[in-house]
Amino acid sequence: MSSLLVFPGQGAQQPGMLHRLPRETLDEASEVLGENVLLLDSADALRSTRAVQLCLLIAGVAAARQLAMAADYVAGLSIGAYPAAVVAGALSFSDALHLVSLRGELMQQAYPQGYGMTAIIGLDLSTVETLLAQVHRNETPVYLANINADNQVVIAGSDEAMNAVAQLARQRGAGLAKRLAVSVPSHCPLLDAPAQTLAEAFAKVRLQTPATGYLSGSRARPISHVEALRDDLAFNMCRVVDWRGTVQSAYERGVRLQIELPPGAVLTGLARRVFEQGTVIAFDGARLDTLQALLREEGNRQL
Repeated sequence: MSSLLVFPGQGAQQPGMLHRLPRETLDEASEVLGENVLLLDSADALRSTRAVQLCLLIAGVAAARQLAMAADYVAGLSIGAYPAAVVAGALSFSDALHLVSLRGELMQQAYPQGYGMTAIIGLDLSTVETLLAQVHRNETPVYLANINADNQVVIAGSDEAMNAVAQLARQRGAGLAKRLAVSVPSHCPLLDAPAQTLAEAFAKVRLQTPATGYLSGSRARPISHVEALRDDLAFNMCRVVDWRGTVQSAYERGVRLQIELPPGAVLTGLARRVFEQGTVIAFDGARLDTLQALLREEGNRQL
């Protein structure tokens, strides 16, 4: 049996999320970035894509360090791939901070307004793809962005196009069509150009072979080759997230313990349908010694 640490993506952010974390990692991040990161997690600051992504990176790394125990695998949804890569030993925290700062700025500058993401719950993937085909035009772009669960997907595009798809989805019986707290159209071709610019920055960064199994949220399989990992991290902003497939892949590889790093518990809820056997738990709201005991117990089962 194996264990998995998962890191959430944009939309999971919460005001004050960094203020609950150990000071040591926050001070390190502040020194690397040359700014006080505790100013990034106010409700006002979190309107910035850059601030949100940096907060999610810092929170994931700080909590994993607090956990102080290695898992067998790590995986991250979208920006969550960056703390996952740091925790896996493939990317330094310092380089991750600089890259995520650039990533957030590039995404924000590409679509400062009029675009975003919408979750649709209660319809299967093929139905949503049919609705997307009905609405998508050059002047009203809209794409599939995330496959989160069997009946939960996320779309990305212009406000007008997303509203049209949401209306059609409700007519088809969707239980919910909700705009997410994401101000850019992630995980679709609209971000091809920013991803290419980020890839150029990645070319100058040293990566290492992951010491922990790294599961790609885009490819839903492990990646160990350094150049494949570089490609995965640089371009994940413009590729569809297959989180359903990623969690299923982990389960099929023997994972029976999933711990979701802060903030929140969105990925915990999504995993429960896949983990028919085993334990799914969020760092937030759990005792640190309980999480450590679960990791230790799962590790002992492999001996």
